[in-house]
Amino acid sequence: MIKSNRRKFLALAAGIAAVSSVKGNPLMTMKKNILAHQVYFWLKKPDSAEDRTELIKGIKTLRKIESVKKLSIGIVAATEKRSVIDDTWSVSELAIFSDLAGEAAYQVHPIHNDFVKNYSHLWSKVVVYDSTEV
Repeated sequence: MIKSNRRKFLALAAGIAAVSSVKGNPLMTMKKNILAHQVYFWLKKPDSAEDRTELIKGIKTLRKIESVKKLSIGIVAATEKRSVIDDTWSVSELAIFSDLAGEAAYQVHPIHNDFVKNYSHLWSKVVVYDSTEV
C-alpha cells in the first residue's frame, strides 16, 4: 500500500511539474500564430568591441515595446565551421510577438524608430527573417 501511494504521489508530482512548466512559460501558452522576428546586423567595424557593445545597448531598448513578448540578443557562436553556417554577422536580435499585429506595431513604434535613427550608423548591413509557427 505504501509503494502504491508513493507511486501515485510521484506520478501526480511529475504531472503537476509538467503542467506548471508549460503554464509558466509564456512561449508555450501563446497562440500558434506567434511570429519570430530574427534580425542579423553586420557592423561597419566588425572588430570593434565598442561598436558591438553600443549596438547591443540599443537593441536592449526594444524590450520596452509592449508587443515584444521576448527579446534575445546574440553574437556569433564558436561552433565548428561548416559550409552551411554564415558567421559573417556581428550581432543578432530575436524578438517574439504574439501575432502579426504585434510585429506591425513594433515596426512603427517610437522606440523602434529611435533605435534605427540612433544606431544605424553602426551597421553596414541588416538581414531580417520573419517566420510564424506551423
